[in-house]
Amino acid sequence: MKQQLKDMRTLFLLGACLLMAACTGRSSQASNDDETKPVITVTLEPQRYFTEAIAGDKFKVVSMVPKGSSPETYDPIPQQLVSLGDSKAYFRIGYIGFEQTWMDRLMNNTPHIQVFDTSKGIDLILNNDDHGHAHGHNSHDGHIHAVEPHVWNSTGNALIIAGNTYKALSQLDKANEPYYRNRYDSLCQRIQHTDSLIRRQLSTPEAAKAFMIYHPALSYFARDYGLHQISIEEGGKEPSPAHLKDLIDVCQAENVGVIFVQPEFDKRNAETIAQQTGTKVVPINPLSYDWEEEMLNVAKALAPQATTK
Repeated sequence: MKQQLKDMRTLFLLGACLLMAACTGRSSQASNDDETKPVITVTLEPQRYFTEAIAGDKFKVVSMVPKGSSPETYDPIPQQLVSLGDSKAYFRIGYIGFEQTWMDRLMNNTPHIQVFDTSKGIDLILNNDDHGHAHGHNSHDGHIHAVEPHVWNSTGNALIIAGNTYKALSQLDKANEPYYRNRYDSLCQRIQHTDSLIRRQLSTPEAAKAFMIYHPALSYFARDYGLHQISIEEGGKEPSPAHLKDLIDVCQAENVGVIFVQPEFDKRNAETIAQQTGTKVVPINPLSYDWEEEMLNVAKALAPQATTK
């Protein structure tokens, strides 16, 4: 009996070792496979979400602006500049501050990289004057206007970004176009489902018609669903005491119930307004990789009694 138990323990340990070796081998193989894939560089984490959804296992996708950093002010580290040379293509988002500052320099150093603008075809929000948050510029009717750059925070725009991404991938890898087409169709269905859930939530009687946000990153979301976005920032800077008082008055006049704050910005002014008006401060991250979840979180905060089933 003792010998049988000993043999069983030996077999168990042997099996466990073989399993660990197999898992390690698979992990190593997966890592090696990932390293041999052609690389596509994107600017933002939400772009990485769209690109990976369509590219599947055909490309490795990396973001220039890492999680937790602001794409308005981020400067790439030397290692990123070196690694960029290994990319087959760069997918830009359009008009964000990082691209306005760095794009020409990056491409001058890596002229072999193909550049695709995934914002092509989007109906841009143009500001007649630069309020400090719109970094790109576009000529319109003979005049120069600042462009609201946060184009990805919109289900309508997301469909356009997905379409541009699909076309770019198909151009880079024509042999796998049917593969990208199937994944693109699947992504579009998910985006459209997200849009239907948001519309269902915001159509309820208790849903807000206006919201406040520190940095105005939801301009296109507000346009999609007929909402009024009120920015706490004043000219891209901390609000003055007079402006803060005006915001409190506006908050009360428009029955604002939610103030959104992003992780890369100071939330003290939002908390001050909330204390004076009884509104709720809600953290969001429009720069998150989890694009669908973030869009639904915004809608949920604006219509807390609605369901997404």
